[in-house]
Amino acid sequence: MFAHTKRLQYTVRVAGPNPGLANLMLEQFGGPQGELAAAMRYFTQAVSEDDPGRKDMLFDIATEELSHLEIIGHIVAMLNKGAKGRLAESVDSEADTYKAITGAGNDSHLTQVLYGGGTPLVNSAGVPWTAAYVDSITEPTADLRSNIAAEARAKIVYERLIGLTDDAGVKEALGFLMTREVAHQKSFEKALYAIEPNFPPGKMPADPRFASVYYNMSQGPGEMRGPWNQGADWDFVSDREQQQAVDGGSGDAEVALPAGDIDILEQMARRTASDPMSSPRTGAELGMSMQSAGGTMAASSRQTANQPSSASRGGPLDDTGSGSSSSSSKPADGGKDKPTRAMKK
Repeated sequence: MFAHTKRLQYTVRVAGPNPGLANLMLEQFGGPQGELAAAMRYFTQAVSEDDPGRKDMLFDIATEELSHLEIIGHIVAMLNKGAKGRLAESVDSEADTYKAITGAGNDSHLTQVLYGGGTPLVNSAGVPWTAAYVDSITEPTADLRSNIAAEARAKIVYERLIGLTDDAGVKEALGFLMTREVAHQKSFEKALYAIEPNFPPGKMPADPRFASVYYNMSQGPGEMRGPWNQGADWDFVSDREQQQAVDGGSGDAEVALPAGDIDILEQMARRTASDPMSSPRTGAELGMSMQSAGGTMAASSRQTANQPSSASRGGPLDDTGSGSSSSSSKPADGGKDKPTRAMKK
């Protein structure tokens, strides 16, 4: 059950209208790192969580994120107040209205015109909110790590928004929201470390043959060694031969097929085979040759309409992809299929 209290979790004080800033604030309203995405992520995790402690924590934080969504929504609404009234009542001339919503780098015309200066569930670029922002997988050792990263990304966005305004009231509210991201990170980390073991995520252990191997796949100037690839915890592999077929097999892709499937695949391979000895003339080449000769395709067609083509010059394209100096479409080999084999073992 949800119960709403009309008082905000944090007081919103906006110095004056600023539609451009309001548009940027939508990133934390309907964007991928925003408050609605966080609330839905934690709420859906809480519903399916079996551990009573984590379930309680997730419901608490999900509900608080809805409170943060409310704060951001009110900031957007307050920043858009002036524009909302002027648009609704058409008090400005067409030119002044257009200048106000598009001038000085103001990219708020989407929210002002399409949404009347309201608080739509879109990001700052006008992209609608989507459930694809919620990346839960119903495994706590994975979801808690994802939650920690989500809170970290949200904190960075708030930092950047704070740096874009000199409105003291807006800065103060954003600072509160940014700080709550840090508090949620701490809760999620504590919950993760309370699960032992929690690495690697999930139940199945990693294959010890590869769990501590670092493959130096990108080689050349700029290579660096550090705790991520050196020391007693790592087997550093630079040799290209040792990076291939690491399981000890052939390194090929294999599948066991029924005999009937093999026959069908070979039939398809014969039908779609390319002739490596052919040299067909393409439309692009014909066009280039006409251009270099200073003529046109139409003129060339009239001049050569009654002239036989030559296979050595490429000739006209036919349905086999090769040129022919004869009007007959019968293959030179009498129509017999050349013996080929699509699959070799």
